[in-house]
Amino acid sequence: MAAWTRGLLRLVFPAVQCVRTIKTSTWWDEHLTEDNANVMRRAVAEDYKQLTVDRLNPLKDEPWPRHEWDEKSRRVGLVAVKLGMMPVWTKSGERHVVTMLQVQDCHVIKHIPKEEYNGRTAALIIGAKNSPPFYRTEESLEMFRNAGVPPKQKVTTFHVTDNAVIKPGTPLYAAHFRPGQYVDVTAKTIGKGFQGVMKRWGFSGQPASHGQTKTHRRPGSLGPGGDPAKVFKGKKMPGKMGNVFDTAFGLKVWRVNTKANILYINGSVPGHRNCLVKVRDTILPHRLEKNRNPPFPTFFADGDEELPEDLYDENMFQFGEPIPD
Repeated sequence: MAAWTRGLLRLVFPAVQCVRTIKTSTWWDEHLTEDNANVMRRAVAEDYKQLTVDRLNPLKDEPWPRHEWDEKSRRVGLVAVKLGMMPVWTKSGERHVVTMLQVQDCHVIKHIPKEEYNGRTAALIIGAKNSPPFYRTEESLEMFRNAGVPPKQKVTTFHVTDNAVIKPGTPLYAAHFRPGQYVDVTAKTIGKGFQGVMKRWGFSGQPASHGQTKTHRRPGSLGPGGDPAKVFKGKKMPGKMGNVFDTAFGLKVWRVNTKANILYINGSVPGHRNCLVKVRDTILPHRLEKNRNPPFPTFFADGDEELPEDLYDENMFQFGEPIPD
């Protein structure tokens, strides 16, 4: 290439320069020995554990007013960890499968008035499952410091009515829900990768023999002919399956363990084991009658209500009690 050509290319396509935006590339444990790093991890874990136990809150001496529940009230939800599944039985002998959800270190992080949120409803930011602060920025830790709680692994937002707001720093327990109530559970489904139509959409596939050649699991005709001359949007075809947020509506609460903060929810919920899920009061109209007069705005451990270790639905069979005739 001639020299004048290279000069012309430099004028037309100038070199792109990258701007360095990282302030520092030093990690928190880069200049620490392994023993010192372990000491720091243990010290921070003990401090956050004590912080969770004491429920420290800068506004603890100024309690927020508590209102009465009404039919238009909308409570906050919980963030729980999916433990697994187990069977339960009713007093009539029916077998049901339930999912165990444990509420771990769930706190109210921040209250957003409706004027600052969307103008229609207020919001509460909830965090769950304590997380180490080592790989977090100062900006992200400021919200947790203001609430007086440790940093959280999962932070989410719930829409609430004005009479259901809760003071930041307040812990939330599994007793927020009671047996017999119905809830909606939201989580990210298990990712299955790229799948065909038989696994993704439940197609029956083509015949196994009788003239079929390499078309046993194929979708077949896509439908449109020469008139539309296109494939309509939304056609069920092979593609990525799972790894999207899904909600299971109208799941019954069979049992609540107040000591371990475990909810026993009817059926299966989205997500893999040990994933974090959102649990809130159901929005199904035909289930609202079962959710009347819940703990409002939530259950307070330092309140006047004393609960047993386990709360059961009235139709659930409890092992150890006599079998009805």
